[in-house]
Amino acid sequence: MVSYLLRRLVWTIPNLIAVSVVAFIIIQLPPGDWATAYAASLRATGEELSPTEIQDLRSRYGLDDPMPVQYMKWMSGVVTGDFGRSFQWNAAVSEIVPSRLQLTLIVSISTLLITWVIAFPIGIYSAVRQHSLGDYIATFIGFIGLAVPNFLLALIMLYIGLKVFGVTLTGLFSPEYADAPWSMGKVVDMLSRLWIPVLILGTSGTAGLIRVMRANLLDELKKPYVITARAKGLPEWRVIMTYPVRVALNPFISTVGWVLPGLVSGTVIVAIVLNLPTTGPMLLNALQSQDMYLAATFVLMLSLLTVVGTLVSDILLAWLDPRIRYR
Repeated sequence: MVSYLLRRLVWTIPNLIAVSVVAFIIIQLPPGDWATAYAASLRATGEELSPTEIQDLRSRYGLDDPMPVQYMKWMSGVVTGDFGRSFQWNAAVSEIVPSRLQLTLIVSISTLLITWVIAFPIGIYSAVRQHSLGDYIATFIGFIGLAVPNFLLALIMLYIGLKVFGVTLTGLFSPEYADAPWSMGKVVDMLSRLWIPVLILGTSGTAGLIRVMRANLLDELKKPYVITARAKGLPEWRVIMTYPVRVALNPFISTVGWVLPGLVSGTVIVAIVLNLPTTGPMLLNALQSQDMYLAATFVLMLSLLTVVGTLVSDILLAWLDPRIRYR
């Protein structure tokens, strides 16, 4: 197991390098660069940059260098913790990303935990009480949760909050705490608003995991080892929780590698609707304005989350299921 972990850690470096190369190339595939995008945005407001001024911008930010040179400059800085400078924000990427990534991880991990806490017991109950009224209700709610898009649910909740309760449900902080330093009051204010994006983002995931848990557990409950455990006189709760539930949990654990980065990157539309200060809207703006260093840094961090999440899921699988061993 130790040698397996060491091999995986060693392979993490070339994987991240390969992802960074591909991401850097794709980000620069659209015609033009940040200088032309900036000139176009000024042109829309009535201002005009001359070709000489645009070329000066390219020279100042190194945009006229060949792509391999730009990539090597960026990667040489990444090794030392310097992720380059954001053209759009006119600030170091290392100063912009941490605050956004911190809030994104808070929302994503909270959503993941709440999703599991709700999906586990409902999925188990739905499988053990198959064809009961509770099973039908859980199945119906699951289909509704999968059918309704998250952004539409966000719009509905915003409408209800404004029309019925007279409150605005956007943002993670109240106006007085939005730019304030972290304090206990700010944490409490965030927690009072955190349930809104968590509820919206976790709806489809919870519905899907309920269906997965129910289907997997139904398969396990019909296997001979469950019948043998019952024949030995074990209590029903112990028969279910000790053996088939552990096996049915494998899909939950094995998907950690892509669920977490999926939550981080998949909240873009919901974050825009709810005006959340997370990475999604900033990544979208960086791609639209061809702010390559900022966008590439976000992609690199999402890739790192994927690699780390996959490694964690593999370790948890080996611990949870004794049939799985890595050598």
